Amino acid sequence: MGVLVAESSGQTQNQSGVVVDNNNNNSNFKDKKKNRRSRRSKQNSSPTASSSLTGYLGESNFKGGVPILDHGGSKELSLPRASNIAFTSMPTMRLNEQAAETESLPVQLTFSPGFGGQLHSGSCPDPIVYGDPPITSYPQRKYFSSHWPAEAVHRALERGHVFKASFRVNAHNRLEAYCKVDGVRTDVLISGAAAQNRAVSVVEGDIVAVEVDPPSLWTRMKGYTVGVENASLVDDGMLESDNLDFVRENCKGKNKVDTDYEFSSCGNCSSPLENALGYRNRGEISDPEEKVQAENDYVNRHNLTAPKPSINDAMHATERLSAAVNSFPSKRPTGRVVAILEGSPRRDTIVGFLSVKKWMWSRECNKKDLKKNNKHLSTALNCQYLLLTPNDPRLPKMMVPFKSLPDFILKRLEAGDVAVELELVAARIADWAEENYIPEAEVTNIFGRGGEVEPQLAATLYENAIDSSEFCQETLSCLPSIPWEIPKEELQSRRDIRNSCVFTIDPATATDFDDALSVERLPDGNFRVGVHIADVSYFVLPDSALDENAQARSTSVYLLQSKLPMLPPLLSENLASLNPGVDRLAFSIFWDINQSGEFIQRWIGRTSIRSCCKLSYEHAQDIIDGLLDDPSSYKGEHSLPVVHGLFKWSDVVTSVKNLYEISKILNKKRFEDGALSLESPKIVFLFDEEGIPYDCVLSGRKESNMLVEEFMLLANRTAAEVITRAYPSNALLRRHPEPNPRKLREFESFCSKHGLRLDTTSSGQIHNSLECIRRELADDSVLLEILMSYATRPMQIAAYFCSGDVEDENDRGHYALAVPLYTHFTSPLRRYPDILVHRMLAAALEAEEVYLKLEYPDGGRQRCLTDVYFDKDAIGSPEAQEALSAAASKHKVPCAETLAGIASHCNERKLACRHVKDAMEKFYMWVLLKRKEILFSEARVMGLGPRFMSLYIHKLATEQRVYYDEVEGLTVEWLEATSTLVLSPSANKRFNRRSSPGKCRSLEEVALILSPCELNPELDLCGTKIEPAVFPVTLQLLSTITVALHAIGGGYGPLDIGARLFITSYFK
Repeated sequence: MGVLVAESSGQTQNQSGVVVDNNNNNSNFKDKKKNRRSRRSKQNSSPTASSSLTGYLGESNFKGGVPILDHGGSKELSLPRASNIAFTSMPTMRLNEQAAETESLPVQLTFSPGFGGQLHSGSCPDPIVYGDPPITSYPQRKYFSSHWPAEAVHRALERGHVFKASFRVNAHNRLEAYCKVDGVRTDVLISGAAAQNRAVSVVEGDIVAVEVDPPSLWTRMKGYTVGVENASLVDDGMLESDNLDFVRENCKGKNKVDTDYEFSSCGNCSSPLENALGYRNRGEISDPEEKVQAENDYVNRHNLTAPKPSINDAMHATERLSAAVNSFPSKRPTGRVVAILEGSPRRDTIVGFLSVKKWMWSRECNKKDLKKNNKHLSTALNCQYLLLTPNDPRLPKMMVPFKSLPDFILKRLEAGDVAVELELVAARIADWAEENYIPEAEVTNIFGRGGEVEPQLAATLYENAIDSSEFCQETLSCLPSIPWEIPKEELQSRRDIRNSCVFTIDPATATDFDDALSVERLPDGNFRVGVHIADVSYFVLPDSALDENAQARSTSVYLLQSKLPMLPPLLSENLASLNPGVDRLAFSIFWDINQSGEFIQRWIGRTSIRSCCKLSYEHAQDIIDGLLDDPSSYKGEHSLPVVHGLFKWSDVVTSVKNLYEISKILNKKRFEDGALSLESPKIVFLFDEEGIPYDCVLSGRKESNMLVEEFMLLANRTAAEVITRAYPSNALLRRHPEPNPRKLREFESFCSKHGLRLDTTSSGQIHNSLECIRRELADDSVLLEILMSYATRPMQIAAYFCSGDVEDENDRGHYALAVPLYTHFTSPLRRYPDILVHRMLAAALEAEEVYLKLEYPDGGRQRCLTDVYFDKDAIGSPEAQEALSAAASKHKVPCAETLAGIASHCNERKLACRHVKDAMEKFYMWVLLKRKEILFSEARVMGLGPRFMSLYIHKLATEQRVYYDEVEGLTVEWLEATSTLVLSPSANKRFNRRSSPGKCRSLEEVALILSPCELNPELDLCGTKIEPAVFPVTLQLLSTITVALHAIGGGYGPLDIGARLFITSYFK
């Protein structure tokens, strides 16, 4: 346990909250602490550039008359240093790793920050609060600086003294965060709780104002070396600084000689470059009000007119920061949060567990004390706090006032129901004062027992603000009555293709059918290919209750075994769905395509169709493979679908084969034009009759998937082109930015280190390089799988946007698809942006028709807007613009400002939907491991160091860490010269951990050790016998080792997946 001494300066009586470490002599420890503090004050007496750094100069260890001892009695509390010892690491994947918990007594613990107010991972866990907070007669210590006033922040932003940025926290180390400043290619490091200044981040982080340090204080990019061939792999580049975290954690306790901050030779001076860039000197005023006052004093003394901030100051400041980043390529900018401009919505949707047992123990102790002192019991108990541990490790622990708990929880606690501790609760951050190291939270709801499917699903939906409610009556009243048929007048206004061979290809379990395909050979040898999309905009009218509800939901949410539809099932699975054998409304695009894949002509319009067949991807693949040429001999997993109307099964087979041949031509042409594909296997769970997973497999995409994808991409590109022609300033488009340059460079060095050539000059060159690598690694499928997964790390997220918000046409394109314009048109049953695009297309079609009738009343004129060839002069004419404006008003195409807001909302909802999917996949994997107790899998060593290794688990297609430092009964030998790790059994039975004196991990936490006679010959892994490692275990980068996976948490804490090395030894 750590040591806490809370004393009031000048007082003889100790205050509450004193814990004595039984493993150390108190007086000796205090003397050592005093000596250390004295040494630090001598070594670091120079002032710093930021007020966030002043805490190191003695205040952090003696503030408000309260000396705070280091947690764990660490003998070193110096600058945060990284080790010079060598380490080897591949770029790491995202880990959902819960920070290691440390034991604590039921008292309020207070920990001191290190340099710059930083609280370093592994040495300073969250304080634990049970029972009454200590009562002191001296001013309470402030852990955080006050947030700047709104007016001061506004002025500072205008002058370029601070920057607006999005805040995100490292998933592996909550005390390490990053701020993304628009226009700056490298994120700003915000290290330590004090510098983060109460900003939080989960999926969506706070929008903050960040003050950047001068370059002399920036941290060194770990492993930075000029030149790709010799560049180290360790950088934050691959995945949100996970590798920086790998370096720092693996180097703890070693040779701390390489400081991240250079100020031993600077004193109070700034470099000429810093002065030129406008950075403040060390000791310069950092408070915004003091800055303004100092500036006014100078003006008054010299009778000058105060310069007004230019509207370009903020832009110039960003340019200066970018210049500084480019001037110091080996360094990462650092800074501190000075204000929270916009709180994250996730502050109000926190899910976690309450610590009840320790609270009840504290309450019983308080009762005894109160009885002795004759104090009122109920009043005292109302002052108590419970600790809330969030599920997400990026969030701090929180204290929940007993009196603020809902009645249904209070009653259970007062009745002594400790089962509350096993249940997931919903909470929100109610307050986070400067005096509190952790925030105060308010519990709002309880979901049920952690680890069970229904509570976990409800909690996941709550965290991501997913609307899972039933559709209200007002929304349902917008739907047609049943039975429903297409009105005759509507049929007459559309192109009738009900006698064409149209069919759908979807997953076997699909219930809503957005898209259908058709193909016919023309007399000239060309093909006419049709893509037919459900005309949802016919039913979802603008500004109706149905439209507003669909916009709010924005997307359907898929939960592996079920879904939350964006539209009522009556519409999404019946009236608008392109079900087989019934008449349906569609938006269709036809292309006449020659043998070379060139588009001769196209037609876009509203149609009426009747799908003749519902194919699954498996059916389509069997047709491609020639297994369904003779239906009578078919032995596939799924029964043959029914063919409706006048068509025969042979018609469907012929159409699928023709579409497949055309798709191959289009696919080849698309990749020749520079497209990029990063396909990797996905985990597919196998469920029993009760909906519980019993196994999982890796599944790749088939040719039938690619067939459908090729034509959907073509339809989306065509729709984007037409709506941008019609409404260049308010078209809803989707763009994919270029990859992160630093991350891309690190991936290039990763390939180079392993003898693989990667050309990153363009998306097309990356794709060609990866195809060459795929052939080179044909015999190592696991490494190829890892490589393809890592290739996605530099890629940025695609997003919807309003065309008028992006003036530079080069910034509108889609990097991976290598096209200048792209949108979503093909899934209106499950995506709201597609409905808007349908309305824009409808307006464009109507305007084109009106213009052609006006200009060419006798007909015979080729379409000037929706055809392959675009008559820009005709569409630019006043008559055409007037028609477009009238059509936009009729179909209620949103204005640019409104459209930008809708695009932002859809981006946020799409991201939330993805996080729900990821969370449920992780949960089902946890359930699978819980069911199996132990799951064996081969793993590949991707990162290696003296403290832990990072392993790629092939079975799960993910990455896990195994920590082996300070383990009882284990000797760790790290061979720096060869980056080799040797693990062997040790006769030592016990030693102290730096982070928790007197405690160390047991060997069973790190490895599953069985004697040879205990090995079960029936153990099997993917058809091959499991081979456990043997002591001594010698590992290098890319070594293969077997691991034993198991479930962690559930009914008593956040869910996680643990990995242990599987070892056999006679010395068990």
